Amino acid sequence: MERINEPMGYRKRNDDLSTSATEIDQASDPSLYQLQLLDARPSRRRELPYQDALAELLGEDLDFRSADTSYASHDFHSFPAKFPPQLPEKFILGLTEPGDLILDPMMGSGTTVLEAILRERRAIGFDIDPLARLITTVKTTPLEPENVHRIGQDILERATKDVQNCARRLEKALSGRWDKSTRKFVDYWFARETQIELLALACQITKVEDNAIRAFLELAFSACIITKSGGVSLAFDLAHTRPHRAKVVYSQKGELLLGNDIADSDNPRIQFLTKKLRSPLHEFRKRLQQNLTSLHELRPDLSVPELREGNAQSLPLADNAVDLIVTSPPYAANAIDYMRAHKFSLVWFDYPIDDLSEVRSGYIGGESTNGFNFEDLPAHTRSIIAEVEQMDTKKGRVLHRYYSEMTRVLQEMHRVLKPGKAAVIVVASSIMRGIDTETDKCLAEIGQRTGFAKPLVGVRHLDRNKRMMPAGMKINRQSQIQQRMHEEYVIGFYKEG
Repeated sequence: MERINEPMGYRKRNDDLSTSATEIDQASDPSLYQLQLLDARPSRRRELPYQDALAELLGEDLDFRSADTSYASHDFHSFPAKFPPQLPEKFILGLTEPGDLILDPMMGSGTTVLEAILRERRAIGFDIDPLARLITTVKTTPLEPENVHRIGQDILERATKDVQNCARRLEKALSGRWDKSTRKFVDYWFARETQIELLALACQITKVEDNAIRAFLELAFSACIITKSGGVSLAFDLAHTRPHRAKVVYSQKGELLLGNDIADSDNPRIQFLTKKLRSPLHEFRKRLQQNLTSLHELRPDLSVPELREGNAQSLPLADNAVDLIVTSPPYAANAIDYMRAHKFSLVWFDYPIDDLSEVRSGYIGGESTNGFNFEDLPAHTRSIIAEVEQMDTKKGRVLHRYYSEMTRVLQEMHRVLKPGKAAVIVVASSIMRGIDTETDKCLAEIGQRTGFAKPLVGVRHLDRNKRMMPAGMKINRQSQIQQRMHEEYVIGFYKEG
């Protein structure tokens, strides 16, 4: 494994081991941008051998710290630990041609899929998470903004009238809406006045007949709940997947609802976990307008990506079919627990909590190892697992599960890639019982055993407070989410012809 752009002072571990482009042009309204295709001369990179072009891309700046990451529909919904759109864009433009097929087998919020169709490529994405599929579907579906605005405003008006005039009916509907486990979850995380407004909105959205518009409105609804801070639930930090429940809660009118005995505390943590409820109706109106503004940037002629429920360990694709893979797998041991946040909105779309827990158990990097089919792993990867097992046997088995799953993922990537093409995987290490999981080195080793050429690795430097840390919290070295590395590794796996 060779690192391409190691930062100054970086200490190596023991390492044995004629084309179309897209640009953003400012429209007459400075708050809007429109993506337009233009012809460009072949870049110098096009004249390089493919592997050299891959190495050059990995050696360039991969941080994108000053880049606008919210253009087109990329800002429709929060999603934990997503990479900037400029990252897949770089490899899509540098390694493929218009019409080529781009795959993201763990598509998450759909960043790669959206970038592919914006650049006139075909795209296919898979994910087992229902919210991930909804986000990607909406982000890649052009709609007529005026029509969506009209329907959205009508929903707001009818939902507002229901809250004002039909509160008893909504209360009755709430009492019979969920099973016992889901009901308990909703009551713990949502105040009653918030539940009533959310239910009024959800019921009106359900009545929308156009599937694409209904999905757009459902996503705006979800985005009012899953936010970096605030949101309409009693939780903080849902965009980081580690929610903390408010200790002191005030109603929309300023009445104290929770925490009467500690409301006047000067304890910084109590003050941080104090929340005044926001109106879901008001938040939905704001989010609807924001997403409508971004919707103007989606061209109506975009190709339609193929989006499916699916597991990256077993892809329903033919051999040698894909021109490029760009993806970011989950962390080991559910270190970033997507479903922990996503269930806050999915329960309002009639997903029972127990069903969502079942979906979570199927995530790559899950914690259950009972009856799991472990893979035989290469030497260095086994040594890392053994180190963790010495400290905690269960954690060691969890890490073994993760690298076993990623072995099957890499085998599938190698199978579906065309010869002479690449898979680009963005990963980061985490700390398990004080031991660095060395994810980049282990996956590079596994990939080479799978049949890829010796991987090349680029380094991305993260703004940890912006991307990974719970907002407003102090550094805690014992917290797993705060022990995340300051770097990500961009691994280039090349399938030889």
